[in-house]
Amino acid sequence: MATRRAPAVAPYRCTECGWTTSKWAGRCGECQQWGTVVEAAEQTGILRTITAVTPTADRRARPITTVDSRDTPRRSTGVGEFDRVLGGGIVPGAAILLSGEPGVGKSTLLLEVASASARAGRRVLYASAEESIGQVRLRAERTGALHDELYLAAETDLATILGNIDEVRPELLIVDSVQTVSSSLSEGMAGHPGQVREVASTLIRIAKERDLPVIIVGHVTKDGSIAGPRILEHLVDVVCHFEGDRQTSLRFVRALKNRFGATDEVGCFDMTGSGIAEVPDPSRLFLGSGISEPGTCVAIALEGKRALPVEVQALTIHSTAPNPRRIVNGVDSARVAMVLAVLEKKAGVKTSDQDVYVSTVGGVRFTEPAADLAIAIAVAGALRNESTPTHLAAIGELSLAGEIRPVTQTAQRRSEAARLGYSELIDDRSAKLSSALNDVRTRARSRPGDAAPSF
Repeated sequence: MATRRAPAVAPYRCTECGWTTSKWAGRCGECQQWGTVVEAAEQTGILRTITAVTPTADRRARPITTVDSRDTPRRSTGVGEFDRVLGGGIVPGAAILLSGEPGVGKSTLLLEVASASARAGRRVLYASAEESIGQVRLRAERTGALHDELYLAAETDLATILGNIDEVRPELLIVDSVQTVSSSLSEGMAGHPGQVREVASTLIRIAKERDLPVIIVGHVTKDGSIAGPRILEHLVDVVCHFEGDRQTSLRFVRALKNRFGATDEVGCFDMTGSGIAEVPDPSRLFLGSGISEPGTCVAIALEGKRALPVEVQALTIHSTAPNPRRIVNGVDSARVAMVLAVLEKKAGVKTSDQDVYVSTVGGVRFTEPAADLAIAIAVAGALRNESTPTHLAAIGELSLAGEIRPVTQTAQRRSEAARLGYSELIDDRSAKLSSALNDVRTRARSRPGDAAPSF
C-alpha cells in the first residue's frame, strides 16, 4: 500500500503578503513588491503554536471607562503650525512619519522643531543618517537652532542609535531618515524593504515602551508616495506630508493619517534665507496689490479647514490662429477649458478667438470646483476690460448648463470672506452664470463703500 507523502513546503515566501514559491524571485508574484521574497526557514501559519502567557498587572486588560486620557497629555513642539497638523501637539509614545520631496525642507523643519523643544526644556536627540554633524551644525547656525539640550548623532547603524538613546535619554527622538538606517538583524542594504521594516518596527517599539515620541523622515518615490513597504504607514501613528513648489517659498504640511486628531488641518510655512517661518495667517500671500484691475477676481479656497482668499487673474489677447492658446498656472487646465466653453455658450462671452491666460497669485494651486465662478468672472472682465470691485469675492461651481452649483463648506467660506472685508459675495444664489456676470457689472457701477457684509 502506497503511503501518502506530506505536501512539500515552499522554501521561499514573501514577507509582505505570504506568497510562496519553490524558487527565489526578486519580485513577489502576488503583491509585486521588490526584495520581499526570503527563505522560509520554518513553517508558518496555523502549523505553529504559541503558548499563552499570563499578563502582568500593568498589561492586564481593563474596562475602557477606567482608562484616564490625562495619562497621555500632549506636548507642544514649539512650532504652532506643526502642532495644528498633529492635533494640538505630540502625544508621548507617538510615532510620526514625515515625508516629502527631496529639498522641500523636511530637515530644516525638524531642526526647528528640535530647537523649539530644546528651548522648552526637553532634551532632543537628532539622529542624522544622511548628513554629518558638521553639516547639521552649519544649518543650525544659519537658522538659529543651537541649544545645549539638542544632541546630534550622525549614525546609520540602528544599534548605535539605540545606544545613544540609552545614554542621552531624550524626550524627543528625530531620525532622518529611515531609508538610510540599517540593522544587523536584517539582511540587505539600507533602504531594502526588510531593513526599513526592521528599523521602523524597532523605533516604534522603543517609542511605545518608553513613552518617547519619535519623528521619522521617509523618502518618497517618483509618483509622490512614501517609499518602502506599505506596512511602514500602518505601523506609525501619524503620517504627515511636507509639500511645496521649489519656485516659491510657501510650504504646506498635511496630515494623511492621524490616530490622535483630524486629518483636515494644514500647516503653512515660509522658507526664508534664515530657515523656516510659520505663517499663522496666510490670507495676504495669495492676493494682488489690492487695486481693482480688469481680469481679476478673488475666490475663497479651502486648505483643510482653512478658508483662504486667492486672487485669480486672467489675460486675453485676440488670436488669429486656428487653435488659440490656453495657458494656466495654479488652476486645473481641464476646468478652465470647460469654463471658457460655458462662458461662450451660456453667457454669450466669445472666447474662441482669444488667447487666454489664467493664473493664481502667490504660487498656490487652486484646483477645486469652487474656483470655476471666479475664473469665469476674471476672464469676462479681461475681455470686456471691466474691473471687479475690490470688496467682491466669488465662489461656485459651474455646470455645463451654465448653472452655479453650491460648494462644500459654504458657510465657512462666507464667514472668512466677511472677516477679510469682502462685503459682497457672488455664489450659487445668482443661479445662472449670466446672472452672476450681470450682478458683478451692477455692483461695479454702484461702487458702494465699506458696507457691512450682506451674507
